[in-house]
Amino acid sequence: MKQRILLLFTVAALISCKREQKISPPNWNQISNRTQFKEHDGILELKSGNFTYTFKTNQTPFKKIVLLNASMAGYISELGAENLVVGVSSPEYIYSEKIQSLLKEGKIQNVGSEQKYDVEKIISMKPDAVFTNYIASFDNTYQLLKNNGIQVVFLDEYMEQLPLEKTAYIKLFGEFFGKEKEAGEKYREIEKNYNKLKQLALKAKDQPVVLANEMYGNVWYLPGGKTSVANYITDANASYIMKDNKEEKSLTMSFEEVYAKSGSVRYWINAGIHASKKEMLGTNPLYGKLEVFNKGKIYTIAGKERQKANDFFESGAIRADLILKDYIKIFHPELLPEYQLTYMKELQ
Repeated sequence: MKQRILLLFTVAALISCKREQKISPPNWNQISNRTQFKEHDGILELKSGNFTYTFKTNQTPFKKIVLLNASMAGYISELGAENLVVGVSSPEYIYSEKIQSLLKEGKIQNVGSEQKYDVEKIISMKPDAVFTNYIASFDNTYQLLKNNGIQVVFLDEYMEQLPLEKTAYIKLFGEFFGKEKEAGEKYREIEKNYNKLKQLALKAKDQPVVLANEMYGNVWYLPGGKTSVANYITDANASYIMKDNKEEKSLTMSFEEVYAKSGSVRYWINAGIHASKKEMLGTNPLYGKLEVFNKGKIYTIAGKERQKANDFFESGAIRADLILKDYIKIFHPELLPEYQLTYMKELQ
């Protein structure tokens, strides 16, 4: 199941399309080129990808919501709004201790999984809104919910490739929950931390070469040169092996192709969720041919993991500053001598 989480993460990057160049009309708060919102006369308008919404005065702030994606739990927790959640799907993948506690108390219900949602249970809860990433195969489910007066809000925050744009979704959740001030303060704090860390990284004396991700079957899914992983590496003042690539999606390569590019690699990051290098080698013996496997340093994203849940995909969606701090600590440990990694873990 751990591999399944990482595969979903990789596929999400693989299918994400190039960022559309849109110009927001005046008075719109732009989260990214794909998501904007504005509030006027008590009405909240939202543009999210191909979807548009108009929430009237009596519809927000929401009091009862259902989450169909674990990554969105991070925004809820950052705003201290866990008590608004009445249902979640696949609760085993949610890291939040508060949400897990509310699940045990029966205050939050399990409404199924990405294989099959319990539509009747969701309808019986009468939530103000259901938040989810849009998946075309669930169109019938979404329509059933809408037919029963339930607002379905599609937010594809996972498609954002600039770290602070993904963080900025907290401002939208602040609008939904009547926590605009708290959300704005949280965003500004994270943005300030992130920019300070970028400046700190520039003090490093070198730019080590970095490899990312791992193989699934016979394919290595390397992040494109404009993906969030590549942007983090750049902001941490390191040199990604695909830095000259212009794609915002994953690149599929054979082991031989990666091997040919990896001779000077010193760090290998986001190398799945493995317990040890021995286990990793058991998964794919080819890894042993890489110089970085034998002489470099390898890091997984298993630093905050609890059974099937991994906080990298949850609070990490918001805390771009902490992810960047981890990467700076990895690539330039002398710049952060006292800092302990948050989301990353070195393989031994």
